[in-house]
Amino acid sequence: MKTRRNIFLDDRNNQIWVEGKPAYADSNVLLTVTDSLGERSAYITNISVTSLAANMLVEQATDNATTPAVERFKTIRKASGYFGAILAIVLLTFSAFSFTGMVKARIVMTGSMAPAIHTGDIILTTPITHKQPKIGDVIAYQAKRFNGESVAVFSHRIVGGDIKDGFIVKGDSNKSPDSQKPKAEDILGVVIFVVPFIGNLLTPKALFLLVPCIFGFWLIIDAMKNVE
Repeated sequence: MKTRRNIFLDDRNNQIWVEGKPAYADSNVLLTVTDSLGERSAYITNISVTSLAANMLVEQATDNATTPAVERFKTIRKASGYFGAILAIVLLTFSAFSFTGMVKARIVMTGSMAPAIHTGDIILTTPITHKQPKIGDVIAYQAKRFNGESVAVFSHRIVGGDIKDGFIVKGDSNKSPDSQKPKAEDILGVVIFVVPFIGNLLTPKALFLLVPCIFGFWLIIDAMKNVE
């Protein structure tokens, strides 16, 4: 004959009970019931039924609530990931164009083209075979002495002339045009885009300070990978 055992002594209607024997002698069951009477728990063994609080045997769940600081760290980590991906795409794209000779980058060393182009800006140029220079364009050309010796690369605006007899070029902030009239063989490229300020970060002094900062920032981002 099977023996029925009530689980809870205060269960007047005897709606919860255990009957029979377990398949294994060492089987134990923790039963928790939540109803209008509240939460009730019982520990059932082969020989007894013991009422108890469920948290006596069940580990309390950890609090998954995150603090505002953790949320900020997660936001920074996600933003850094997006920025790194975008930067990588831009650098790879530029490298591909630069390798084919379609685009070249140069750092502006003087303020002769201010306010359109400032010292420390990076100009991107394309050869005249891809873009025919015309009046109003800014060109990068090889400046030479009167004896033909190369001096430096100037990036000034075309204000007159033509490619056959030579362009008249002038820095926007200069009072007079350049003495040289660059022709096709002197022109290294036509400016197609200007990247502000970045050239200031590529000087030896700036890199000496910037590289450790980038490394430190990378360590912080790496440490935040464990923040959940």
